[in-house]
Amino acid sequence: MYPEQSVTHVPGVYLDDSQQPIAGGVGRCPPSWRRAGPAATSGLSRARTRSTIESPSSGGGDAAVTTLIRALLVSIALLALAQAEATKAAGADASGRTAGPDTEQRMSWFEDAKLGIFIHWGIYAVKGVGESWSFHNGHISHADYMAQLDGFTAENYDPRRWAELIRGSGARYAVLTAKHHDGVALWDSEHTDLNVVDRTPAGRDLIAPYVAALRDEGLKVGLYYSLIDWSDPNYPNFLRAQKRYEDDPARWEAFTRSNHGQIGELSERYRPDLFWFDGDWEQSAGRWQAPRIREFLLEDNPEAIINSRLAGYGDYATPEQGVPVTRPRDRYWEVCMTMNDSWGYQPDDRNYKSADQIVQLFVECLSMGGNLLLDIGPMADGTVPPEQVTILEELGRWTAKHAEAVYGTRAGLPEGHFHGPTALSADRSTLYLYLACRPAGPLMLKGIVNPVRSVRVVGRDAELAWEIRMKLSWSEMPGVIFIGVPEEVLDADMTVLAVDLEGPVTLYRDGRIVEGD
Repeated sequence: MYPEQSVTHVPGVYLDDSQQPIAGGVGRCPPSWRRAGPAATSGLSRARTRSTIESPSSGGGDAAVTTLIRALLVSIALLALAQAEATKAAGADASGRTAGPDTEQRMSWFEDAKLGIFIHWGIYAVKGVGESWSFHNGHISHADYMAQLDGFTAENYDPRRWAELIRGSGARYAVLTAKHHDGVALWDSEHTDLNVVDRTPAGRDLIAPYVAALRDEGLKVGLYYSLIDWSDPNYPNFLRAQKRYEDDPARWEAFTRSNHGQIGELSERYRPDLFWFDGDWEQSAGRWQAPRIREFLLEDNPEAIINSRLAGYGDYATPEQGVPVTRPRDRYWEVCMTMNDSWGYQPDDRNYKSADQIVQLFVECLSMGGNLLLDIGPMADGTVPPEQVTILEELGRWTAKHAEAVYGTRAGLPEGHFHGPTALSADRSTLYLYLACRPAGPLMLKGIVNPVRSVRVVGRDAELAWEIRMKLSWSEMPGVIFIGVPEEVLDADMTVLAVDLEGPVTLYRDGRIVEGD
């Protein structure tokens, strides 16, 4: 949808629209502002910043004061730079997100969960058009798009059935679109009447029962929220070829109050485990006040995690609609992906991936240490399309059988050791080999220094025969492991073997023994 943005979060320093550090602190967000957002604190405009640091001098005394202020600002800038370097030294990942002890603790469930379900549900399901983008790109008028409000009934909405399907698929969390770019909220927001309670036949809060049902099933709760609102008269962007305004501080401040107020409502009412932001590409981190949003969310809910689309002020990366070819540098990441070619319900889109293909894509994520967020698009009445139910059920068969090789695993071996995806157990003493195809002969595994204790078929009570060839007594180079895989142990979608080692895996690469990750 847009290129990933990387912004280093420097504590105690705002970023203005130019993305440069400026003096000032990320102050605590008072509860009153979280609920309604006072005008006095809702916008850090460039004009206000300049009025603080660019006051003209008018005499000897003023000149001395100006010199003192400049010296103070230089000191603050140097301190900010030192903080940034300290953050980097402490373990910031490739995108600038820090990976300290607090982050590791909050992200632990996410790192182990591996599979989540994305739910795109909104008024766009009434006519089966593209969510928000259909009017933004001129495929349908905004008036015709909003006419779908009258057909959004949610009459067959059964969140407990949703939760059962999600749990049955093997997913450990789900993310529901609380508000897409069209601005239609699925809850009774006090900051807009453009919500399903006031404006649709559904007439009720649709988020609260979703949250309750997921928690009853032991699932983590995620809420999607678009920072964009193309329907808000105070937001500058409307259609791709039409803007409301270029520079209107009063209208932007009014929008910011509403935007932050809605985020605060979601946090306080539902206390989600995961905030999934979107739309950040349209404005800068400073204009969104991304540091402030992050701070008040974690102040309300210290255990929550945030995706990267808060202009870089998140905890994990979110590539979209494409499994990475090589392992991302981010420790935590998640691919969001559709089952067909559409996020929301579009009955004419029959281009569904098979369950077998989805398993293969999921395994690619596992092998590189990432998660898969697989999308479903319920109909306007709340029914999940039968094709999507079938895929969830077939995926659930595979994840249930191979749970050992899914949950809590870590990225596998680098290329060259095995012809196929691999993953490791958390203690790195079991190596999982994923077989996407039926082998034509024995499998070959190279460069494993550890003695092998056993080779098993995951999900079956079966051990396999294996042997080591080409081990020379005078060389530290390990031999090549050959594993026989009989036809009767193969899985219909993807077979998984577990190679149990003596101790954490140690590799032989590039003429030397390599230990660790």
